Amino acid sequence: MKIGVIMGGISSEREVSLKTGQEMINHLDRSRYEAVPIVVTHRADLITQVQQAGIDFALLALHGQYGEDGTVQGALETLGIPYTGSGVLASSLCMNKQLSKMLLKEAGIQTPAGLYWKDVYDPQAVEQLSYPVIVKPNTGGSSIGVQLVHYEKELLSAVQEASHLDQGILIEPYLKGTEITCAILDGEVLPIIGIRSAHSEWFDYRAKYEDGCAEENVIEFPPVIQQRVREAAIASYRLLQCKVYARVDMILCQDMPYVLEVNTLPGMTANSLFPKSAAAAGMTFSQLLDRIIASSLHERKQEWGEQC
Repeated sequence: MKIGVIMGGISSEREVSLKTGQEMINHLDRSRYEAVPIVVTHRADLITQVQQAGIDFALLALHGQYGEDGTVQGALETLGIPYTGSGVLASSLCMNKQLSKMLLKEAGIQTPAGLYWKDVYDPQAVEQLSYPVIVKPNTGGSSIGVQLVHYEKELLSAVQEASHLDQGILIEPYLKGTEITCAILDGEVLPIIGIRSAHSEWFDYRAKYEDGCAEENVIEFPPVIQQRVREAAIASYRLLQCKVYARVDMILCQDMPYVLEVNTLPGMTANSLFPKSAAAAGMTFSQLLDRIIASSLHERKQEWGEQC
């Protein structure tokens, strides 16, 4: 099978995407697949590059806008090329943090309360949340543009930085607890990973991607809490209509899991959490990619019928 590994893109997460793509290429089983790197630099290039490559299947290594938001998925569907992961709707929903949080709350799934600002600056509203708070762009990931704000005097600069990446920003109370992530593959929760930054109060960009900047280990909770976490992860995955695989990030605060976000194309770099969770379940990176490809092909066939 000729597989195009689509990476790069135009979002703030381009560098992470390139690392994800290269890691995928390094671990694709050469006896089963022919890997073709497709590095996207401009929006207009995608369709031409995919058509010229003559691929049978697209392995998505993109992150952020124009990659994780349903846009590329829609373009590939127009071309009739099956691709990995969730479809257009789930990709779009999960990329929009404010919209996905509204749906989670409506379904009774715990997620941090907060404010959504667009062309608004209201420090008094933040006082009602009480400091410290997390300021983040409404779309995007990899903790780019995200800041922990302890005092009002730090708020404006954090809001301005987030606003450079997205018109909409979220401000949430900083919940003190255990940061955890649940990798889900084919509707099954893989071993839960507990994460802690080795250099800051929270799991920021350095902690995610630099060697030695984080402690990430499989974590076991008492059965009641373990069940609570797994149920919250699966409920979020199903509610937002995710397919094949996703990663649900949470904070466990006073034994209650709060869903922070759902990632439909989680990172697959050498330091990424999803491959570590899969490894804890006994899967090599190559086996994980095999599962993702096979499940994605099955999913697209279910959706498209004989066209796939």
